[in-house]
Amino acid sequence: MTSEQIILFSLFGAVFGLLLWGRFRYDIVAFCALMIAVVLGVVPTQEAFSGFGHPATLVVALVLVVSAGLVRSGAVFLITRTLVDASRSLGAHIALMGAIGAVLSAFMNNVAAVALLMPVDMQTARKAGRAPGLSLMPLSFATILGGMATLIGTPPNIIIASIREEALGAPFAMFDFAPVGGAAALAGLIFVALIGWRLIPQGDDKDTNPQDISQYIAELTVPEKSKQIGKRVLELSEAADKADVAILGLIRDGKRRYGQARNTALQAGDALVLEATPEALDEFRTTLDLAVTDTKREEALRADGEGVEIIEVVVTETARINGKTAQAIGLAWRQRSVLLGISRQGTRITKHLRKTVVKTGDILLLLVPRDTGPDVADWLGCLPLADRGLAVTENSKVWLAIGLFAGAVMAASIGLLYLPIALGLVVVAYVLTRIVPLGELYDHINWPVVVLLGSMIPLGAALESSGGTELIAGALVSWTGGLPAWAVLTVLMIVTMTLSDVLNNTATTIVAAPVGIQMAQSLGVSPDPFLMAVAVAASSAFLTPIGHKNNTLILSAGGYSFGDYWRMGLPLEVLIVAVSIPMILLVWPL
Repeated sequence: MTSEQIILFSLFGAVFGLLLWGRFRYDIVAFCALMIAVVLGVVPTQEAFSGFGHPATLVVALVLVVSAGLVRSGAVFLITRTLVDASRSLGAHIALMGAIGAVLSAFMNNVAAVALLMPVDMQTARKAGRAPGLSLMPLSFATILGGMATLIGTPPNIIIASIREEALGAPFAMFDFAPVGGAAALAGLIFVALIGWRLIPQGDDKDTNPQDISQYIAELTVPEKSKQIGKRVLELSEAADKADVAILGLIRDGKRRYGQARNTALQAGDALVLEATPEALDEFRTTLDLAVTDTKREEALRADGEGVEIIEVVVTETARINGKTAQAIGLAWRQRSVLLGISRQGTRITKHLRKTVVKTGDILLLLVPRDTGPDVADWLGCLPLADRGLAVTENSKVWLAIGLFAGAVMAASIGLLYLPIALGLVVVAYVLTRIVPLGELYDHINWPVVVLLGSMIPLGAALESSGGTELIAGALVSWTGGLPAWAVLTVLMIVTMTLSDVLNNTATTIVAAPVGIQMAQSLGVSPDPFLMAVAVAASSAFLTPIGHKNNTLILSAGGYSFGDYWRMGLPLEVLIVAVSIPMILLVWPL
């Protein structure tokens, strides 16, 4: 080995060791390794930051913003609210949620997909009276599997496509991964739904919800030309149950109706009195296309500046609003804010929200102009609660968001636009149409992942240019000497899959993909089957909670231990290899 190879192998060994140790954040580890490589001269200074402008890095960042836009527009609610039902059997629920998660993760970042569906799954488990741990792991695995089917579904596929472009002159297209990744995903989903979930250790059916979320008394009004006009309040019960909202009454012409409200036909301007969490309230509002009580103020807020956000504040004894109503202190016209709900333990609220006298200890749910939350809380003299990422779904833009994204995917698929450009145009359109507020644009990008990619790509390029990947490929070919090419392909897949279980899948892909190309060239066969094997294997991290972010996200929420994952993950990985190798050889012949 040359001195340059020794340095690079040592750096990669140190990076992998530190990632396994977990003491330091992976992005810091990767960036430090890059800086050391530059100082030691194994990465040219002019190439040090080339990874941050690499198409793979840009696509990963853009996909996260697009995913946020699809959530904010209500596109995902449109799917889940019509399909998820707590009365289904556990197997049927896992099959349905897994299918939804797999489809979503094929077209949006799979971490974003599981983060989006996890609260829905936990809420369904709570309604059904079962432990969320029985369904969260299958959901996580399903979203990982779904990402294998398209170019943008998971970072390894994006990286593989970029490496192929650099090595062979053309990247993989949007749906080139579908035959192999789709077959593996389908087989995996069937296994997870029928058998896999039965292998999960069944602990105590304890409530693993990380926080006790306040229930608010809130009001939503029926707008003009609403589809709900003429319906009886009783007819809204099914939608309310799905969203976990309790309908307490009806306000018409400023007067509260109680007993007879359930049979009352709704009119424009009626206000429904509800009890719900903020998330459930937003889901119910989006489902029935209702409005907040102060519709004019809300419309003015949305037309002005960068839109709105939701905050929660606790009323203190010295607060300006203590002992007064929101209307009396001029909350709407002084602070351009709307009172959405009041959480008051042990006391029934019987008046219009804005006419209700607020008391010490009340928690207020407020709709405020974006980025003014701290100022509004300070003016009220209230204490803001910790930010829980509450967002207002812009359901009026759901089809616009879907249409823009679908158009970009189609344009990229037929080669009309380069994928990073297509996704960049979607992001620009989402910002201009305020589907994603400008103030939130960079909040949705996972910057540690960007730094990891930007740091590891120059290191991987240096390893390849120094002959390091050729050395690894030669060792693997020598070790598998005499075996047919399909057997060598299987060994590469198993080695990559094993690395991905204990390391970040991005780092694994950057190292394994060039090795696969070198192995194919040594055997005198096409590199495409080897790249496909690396793509599927790098995404198949099912044995540990550290192999994939989705597995880490569900660790505490599902009440799992480190050793719980392999019980379902090990047979799943064996199945993935058994399905993928024949499909690769069929679709991408050697």
